[in-house]
Amino acid sequence: MWKFIQNNRELTIVFAILFLFLLLIMWSDSRFNLQTVTMIFTSAQIVMLLSIGATFVILTRNIDVSVGSIMGLCAVIMGSLLNLGYELSVAFMCTILCGFLAGLFNGILVTILRIPAIVATLGTLGLYKGIMLLLTGGKWIEGLPQELKSLSKPMLFNISPIGWLLILFIIAAYILLTKVRLGRNFYAVGDNLQGALQLGVNVNLIRISAFAINGITAALAGIVFAAQIGFVPNSTGNGLEMKAIAACVLGGISLLGGSGNIIGAILGAYFLIEIDTILVLLKVPAYWNNFVAGIVLLAVLVFDGRIRIMIEKNIKLQRYARFLKNDLTQNKL
Repeated sequence: MWKFIQNNRELTIVFAILFLFLLLIMWSDSRFNLQTVTMIFTSAQIVMLLSIGATFVILTRNIDVSVGSIMGLCAVIMGSLLNLGYELSVAFMCTILCGFLAGLFNGILVTILRIPAIVATLGTLGLYKGIMLLLTGGKWIEGLPQELKSLSKPMLFNISPIGWLLILFIIAAYILLTKVRLGRNFYAVGDNLQGALQLGVNVNLIRISAFAINGITAALAGIVFAAQIGFVPNSTGNGLEMKAIAACVLGGISLLGGSGNIIGAILGAYFLIEIDTILVLLKVPAYWNNFVAGIVLLAVLVFDGRIRIMIEKNIKLQRYARFLKNDLTQNKL
């Protein structure tokens, strides 16, 4: 049993998600249905995108706390270009390029200039936020075209075109990290740096690529935000970097690098947004939200930690049992 849990770490967060749905069914007057599931998925799309990028960075034993600012900057670029009359495709490509360059700059600071990731990205967090405010003059960007907003309208199974594209993006990221040699290099760099070097992995390129991918996913999150909200406030992206990192940790992505599954990060993002949604549906007063969300989050982390300890103990016991068995065999001979 423990071996199965060890090899399927996402089960913990799946059980937590189902438990919250059970609470909703038991204590809410509203009827639980597929629309509730898809509504949470729609709300979680931004955090899911950010957690995908964070996964690549964390796997290489780094961290990026500037993604919220990158997302805000990219949302401003998207909205500004559209309001200037540019085509949606042109604005989309420019926004993606902006996110890529921002992530690339972070990667160069960490990899080439050897600045600790937390220090470098704390600096760029303020830098990108400042650029965002300079571009807007501190004002909101409003009046975005209907063409952009229509991308977030529900269609098949109550999921929007953006939602279906996100599902395809998740599948592609999963295949890249688990089935493609290039993707496995991200694990190798974070798990065993010297071993990766001996295998001929270009460590610097992998690390820079991780930050660049993180920037691209932040840009996509900015586009999704603009499409869903229909305007861009000057506070766009604030605090979302912490939710992205928390989603990864909840999903079993190790902060020590080289361990975890991107599906776990997606489930972690869904769980974080599910907490907020369930509290609203249960009609819990808004001032209780942070307290209850924090308690639930801590409970899941403690439960997850206990499972880790039990798994480690079980592995040690199995090794000790094999050792005793071999020792007894030798004594008989």
